[in-house]
Amino acid sequence: MFQLGKTIVSEDIIEKDFVCNLNACRGACCIEGEAGAPVTTEEVEILREIYPKVKPFLRPEGIAAIAAQGTHIISKQDELETPLVNGKECAYVTFSKQGVAGCGIEDAYNAGAIDFRKPISCHLYPVRVQDYSEFAAVNYHKWPICDDACVLGKELKVPVYKFVKDALIRKFGEHWYTELEKVARDMN
Repeated sequence: MFQLGKTIVSEDIIEKDFVCNLNACRGACCIEGEAGAPVTTEEVEILREIYPKVKPFLRPEGIAAIAAQGTHIISKQDELETPLVNGKECAYVTFSKQGVAGCGIEDAYNAGAIDFRKPISCHLYPVRVQDYSEFAAVNYHKWPICDDACVLGKELKVPVYKFVKDALIRKFGEHWYTELEKVARDMN
């Protein structure tokens, strides 16, 4: 672990390799698990605001889940999350003709309907950020469904922090990312 400003960063994001391999996993991270994607307080307001523009990009099942639960939920652990369809996939999930999971929010963004790409937790994955009162912990989340992404990352020689560069800059800023690159060079 090392400190960058008000973050404590796991060396794994520099040492581990990762590139999503949707042909292998089919977007399982949007389907598997027991909870929706974490969302911030600010994102809750954004989701409410953009939902009418995102709705045309969603599946009927997702629309029904959002109608029943809202654009976000508060979990039993008192955390903000995206709602799920029947306790399974995220309500914002879409599927390609090939059956690969995607994101209706990101589809709306890519179509120019909204200017919000998707929740930062989704954009950052496999990096997870845990906010504490004095600092934020920045960690690599290892999940067996992403084993193929680790293999592809190693093959292409892309460390986690480079794979999620845009998301890290979105979350922490250009200066923070530049400092992270310096640490990575020093470690290698």
